[in-house]
Amino acid sequence: MAPEKQTTPKITADDLPALLENDNSVKLAGIDVDGILRGKLVSKKKFLSVASSGFGFCSIIFGWDMHDMTYVQELKVSTKENGYRDIIAVPDLNSFRRIPWENNVPFFLVSFFDPDTNKPVAPCPRGLLKTQIDKLAEKGYGAMAGAEYEFFQFKTPSSPSENPLSAAAYLKDNNHHSLPALTEGMFGYSLTRPVHNQDYYYDIFNTCETFRCNLEGWHTETGPGVFEAALEFNEIQEMADRASLFKYAVKSVATKYGITPCFMAKPKQGLPGNSGHVHVSLVDKDGKNLLFRETPDPKPRYPDLAHLSDLGRHFLAGLLDGLPDVMPMVAPTINSYKRLVENFWAPVTVSWGLENRAASIRIIAPPTSKPGATRFEIRVPGADANPYYVMAAVLALGWRGVERKLEIPCPPLGKGEEVGGQTDIGVRLAKSLKEATDRFTKIDSVAREVFGDEFVEHYGGTRDHEIRQWEEAVTDWEMKRYIETV
Repeated sequence: MAPEKQTTPKITADDLPALLENDNSVKLAGIDVDGILRGKLVSKKKFLSVASSGFGFCSIIFGWDMHDMTYVQELKVSTKENGYRDIIAVPDLNSFRRIPWENNVPFFLVSFFDPDTNKPVAPCPRGLLKTQIDKLAEKGYGAMAGAEYEFFQFKTPSSPSENPLSAAAYLKDNNHHSLPALTEGMFGYSLTRPVHNQDYYYDIFNTCETFRCNLEGWHTETGPGVFEAALEFNEIQEMADRASLFKYAVKSVATKYGITPCFMAKPKQGLPGNSGHVHVSLVDKDGKNLLFRETPDPKPRYPDLAHLSDLGRHFLAGLLDGLPDVMPMVAPTINSYKRLVENFWAPVTVSWGLENRAASIRIIAPPTSKPGATRFEIRVPGADANPYYVMAAVLALGWRGVERKLEIPCPPLGKGEEVGGQTDIGVRLAKSLKEATDRFTKIDSVAREVFGDEFVEHYGGTRDHEIRQWEEAVTDWEMKRYIETV
């Protein structure tokens, strides 16, 4: 994976008056721990005054969950004691694009900084990833990445008054199984199914290109109303931005068609879930792929490693060694673990293999790929994962493997071997968010080693909050099973 050539010069504050000459407002947004964009519209005058220094942004976005409920356990960034104070949001001028579905209003992403230390706020997703990128940059290395998302799509139902409802409003009084799928049946890679919703299908593709989160592949996936998008690979920070903005674009475009995209990991029992696979490679300052072995190893420890460099082997070992300790970062919700079960094309153990889609880490290398495209596909994350946290975890674990010269801890998963079966001897990954979070936050976890206590305590606290919401919930399943029988 060679880097994309820089086609436009970097934007500076001096460029902004001309760039925004015909605008009167700017939309700004940052990312919270759940990967959700949080932002607002500001006047051009306000934006120009804060473009370099940043501006105050309420820290509560790191003090509440995805439904704006403050965490059960108050966390350090935003608390009653600090008055839910402002943190500093600094626009990334090179994230500039225009929002095509909102009359081309200018848009910039922001990163969040502590007003006392001027360091990135510990849970800031963009900051966490940049910290890992900087570690590699100190050694003259960079990273490239790609992302793939599967997602279900539902038709927005109408109310008795014939006015369309949001899916969330509909589900207050109706079973989720009654939500109609965009298309019925299982038909992956269909050329005819997209024609049923042709305007929507092409609008997504074209809008993503205009919004600079370009797709290189776009097709139906097996499942009712399921599509899959492969985003064009790019430098890893840019790729995380594009992955996050892809969801924003899809949800925004879908609204005008009365469609609800669903990026939950497992929306439907008995059907495959929604994956969010990430591809990563390392490059030198000239863009040369560092995972490829120039001369195939005639006597590798495992045949699957023949074309993988020593650096690549250590990076892979780091991924395998640390994966169980960072599971909340790649499988962040209660629902995530409904996808990670046996017999549904999802990995359940620490496993790897050359061109093996059943494994947690799939090596893509010669002879099936070009040398420059040698990379790792991390197949554990679902579509619900925060792409910044996923990519930060991949870099942090892999680089730890390089620095420690770790050895690969288990043999490759053989083709045709049952995932999680007797021949799959890798460590079983967590089966629940609680199990994953307990391991993530333990005192000697790899997560603490590579990300530090401040991040682990904050993010672990947010997951404990999610777990408590689940533990206190009374579900439809419980009512149906026990209402008359106990």
